[in-house]
Order: sequence, then C-alpha cells, then structure tokens
Amino acid sequence: MAGEFDLIAKLRERLGIPVGEPGHGRIALGSGDDAAVTVPGGATATSVDLLIEGVHFRRETAPLRSVGHKALAAALSDLAAMGAAPGEAYVQLGVPENLDEAGCLELADGIASVASEHGVAVIGGDLSRAPALALAITVVGHAGSAGDLVRRSGARPGDMVCVTGELGGAAAGLALIERAGLDARIDAAQGETLRRRQLEPQPRLEAGQALASSGATAMIDLSDGLGADAGHLAEASAVGVEIELARIPVQAGVAEVAAALDTDAIELAASGGEDYELLVTLPADALGPARGAVEAAGVALTELGRAVAGEGVSLREGDGSVRRSSGFDQLAQRER
Repeated sequence: MAGEFDLIAKLRERLGIPVGEPGHGRIALGSGDDAAVTVPGGATATSVDLLIEGVHFRRETAPLRSVGHKALAAALSDLAAMGAAPGEAYVQLGVPENLDEAGCLELADGIASVASEHGVAVIGGDLSRAPALALAITVVGHAGSAGDLVRRSGARPGDMVCVTGELGGAAAGLALIERAGLDARIDAAQGETLRRRQLEPQPRLEAGQALASSGATAMIDLSDGLGADAGHLAEASAVGVEIELARIPVQAGVAEVAAALDTDAIELAASGGEDYELLVTLPADALGPARGAVEAAGVALTELGRAVAGEGVSLREGDGSVRRSSGFDQLAQRER
C-alpha cells in the first residue's frame, strides 16, 4: 500500500478532482487546500450516503468498482428525489488493512464512472484507516430557488401517487447474489440484469427534475422499499397513502426469483428496497404532462393510487384486503 499522500494523489487523478485552482462553473477552488470553495447561485440541496462493509455489502459478492458506483449513485438518488440538478461530491474513505492500493483505485473507478455519466464534479474528501471498508459520499445539488426543490411534505388529499420505472429488481438481484442455485431457475440475461440492478443502481436525476418542473407536490426515492418509503412521505405530508398492489410495475425476472424464494413478486417489489426509483405525488391535472416529461427522460411513470385524508399507508389487494407494509431497517437488520 502506498503512503497516505501518495494514495490521495492517485485517487485525485482517478477521480478527476481539480487540484488547487479554479475549476468550472460553481467551483472556485478544488482539492489541495484546507477546503474546496464553490460559488453557487440559487438554492443548494446536500445529502450524505454511507456504505459499510458487512452491513451494506460484502466484498466476496460485491466487486469494489460496483461498491464505488453504488455509493455515489445512492447519494445522487436523494438529489433526484428533491428535483435538484447534480453538482459536486465529496468522498470519505475508510481503508481497512486488507484493502490494497489497487482496491482503492478500483473503488475510485466506480465513483468516477457515475460522476462522469451525470456531470458531477468530485472536488474533495478525506481518507483514514478503518476497521472495515467504509465509503461515505456527500453530494450537493442545485436549483434556481428553494421553492423549486420538492420535499416529502407537500402531498395533499386527492393527489395521484405515482412511481418511476420498475420495482423489485434490486431485491431479486440481492437474492441471486446471496443464494447459490437460484440462477438455475431464471433466464441468464434477466439474472444478470437483476444483479446489476442491485450492484449498480441508476439515480433518476433527469426524471426527478422533470417531475419537479411538472408540479410534483412531494417526492421520495425508494431505498427502503415502497411500503416503508410511502410511509415516510405520508408522515411528512400528514396524509394517508393508498396504493393498489396490482398496479405496481414489477421488473422482468422478479416473479421467477420470488417463486424460488417461496414468496410473490409483489412482496419483493413492495418491501425489497434499493430500487432507487422515485415515488411522487401529483395533482390529477398534472399527471399527463408529468408522464410525458418523465418518458422524455427515458423512464416510465406509473399511477399507483392516491393520497387521502388520514395517515399511514394502505397496500390494497385486488379483493380489497390490505397487505402490511414493510421495508429495510438499518438498525433492525445488521447485515445486507
């Protein structure tokens, strides 16, 4: 392993971090001083996401490049849920004794690929020894004004509840990664797509901005599962959320994995988490324009139900019965 400063220099090079001189746009000073300096206009949205070995991933099953990819993508998903345009990122890396220089640079390659795809400038961070691999990423997004950013708290009774993309893929992918033998029961190409959905999620940044511009009243990204995250939105907005389970768009291959797990596809789609799609509420008259704007960003928008007076989440079966909502809890489940 190289010394700390040599490794930092190599990571800067890998990540394209501007060093000590004015960058582009909002960046007045990059890495190399005591702090980076930006000159933002309008409003900023800031979020932090943390991945810890043994809790969020295992190196035996998650390639280091994918760990880097997922760390930045998950952080950017929070900006997508605000309708913010991505701007800058800061990387904090905890390096255990059994991670060598090549492994650190592989992590950086995963971060750099996502940053390049979404126009994110990685302009600083920190590096330390750690008892396990830990990767925390702070992201900053931008909007013309604070009023342009979408919160969780704006849903109103009568709003339509919608979701981008398809659900269940990340949970099915995790099952394929963690459980030997499941691959034999599913099409090989579908299996690879599901595993990639778990290891290398895609933040819905363009869709988030399109929804914000189309009148979204509330929005949240689906990291903990549809049922759990709908509950967060319902609580913040002081409304009830009713979701018709039959309307959930389930990713191809999820049903086959669910059958192998002796469960059903809706369970994986509603409770699995880590799909990083966007759950959004919209006034009824905004639904059509919003669907067109999101589809122009390359993603489908599906109506699931509506916000109502009351509280909590109702996941409704076709016969009118209600399924209990659940999701991933960081403190209740010690290993992912």
